[in-house]
Amino acid sequence: MARIFTVDEARSLMPAVLEHARAFVAVRADLAELTHDLRHAGASPLGGLPEAKGLEARMDEILSWFDAEDIEIKGVAPLLVDFPAVLGEVSVRLCWLEGETALGWYHRSDLGFPGRRALP
Repeated sequence: MARIFTVDEARSLMPAVLEHARAFVAVRADLAELTHDLRHAGASPLGGLPEAKGLEARMDEILSWFDAEDIEIKGVAPLLVDFPAVLGEVSVRLCWLEGETALGWYHRSDLGFPGRRALP
């Protein structure tokens, strides 16, 4: 059974979420640049295929932290994560999007991102 977070529990994880998100964004950018350079120029100051594979492995490692915490990864560019929760008696997802500095949004589980609202 999936973990159900309270708002306080999810917010207590935000420093770690932000730390892992910063690391993920940096690795994602390096991989995008390296891949582009290799495709278009055949070489990159960031390395070659071994370095690309290493960056992919690092991205997977970072994302595995979210999985281990039962935080759902909904997107990677931009990074979007959800914390399963219940508000009132309604199943919701507490929602954090790359670039936000705090957890301040939720949406009903059956609506997804288009139903996003500010947390009360």
